[in-house]
Amino acid sequence: MAWNFLDGLDIIVDVLELFGSGSRSTSDRKSLNYDEKPQKKSSGRSKYFTEKVSAGLIAATIFLFLIVFKDPLPAENYTQTLVVTSLIGVVISFVMFFILHVMELYYFKNIFKLLLFSCSVIAFFISAVMYSYFRSGWFI
Repeated sequence: MAWNFLDGLDIIVDVLELFGSGSRSTSDRKSLNYDEKPQKKSSGRSKYFTEKVSAGLIAATIFLFLIVFKDPLPAENYTQTLVVTSLIGVVISFVMFFILHVMELYYFKNIFKLLLFSCSVIAFFISAVMYSYFRSGWFI
């Protein structure tokens, strides 16, 4: 008579079902409100929160770009400087997106809100890096 491993697992599952089924009675169903319709959770945000944040970021981006490009930029390595500052801004925005994702705050109901928010954040960080690069005098 050979003892099979799966037979042992079957015995363990039967014992767990015996003790587990008695605890889930009608009192647990009532406490978990299975018979009622689920209530809608109200998030503390307004209906157009994403659009408002994106509009604010776009306004700040326009303001920073106007300050940066008001005067002519230094002529040496002009293209290289713009590419490097843009890449730094994109990397900073991706780090922010990752942090929002880990905090479970980076979710959207449709693709247009995702694109609006992501593009406005990327443009804001690019303009902020360019502003700090050209107007601070630390790097020039």
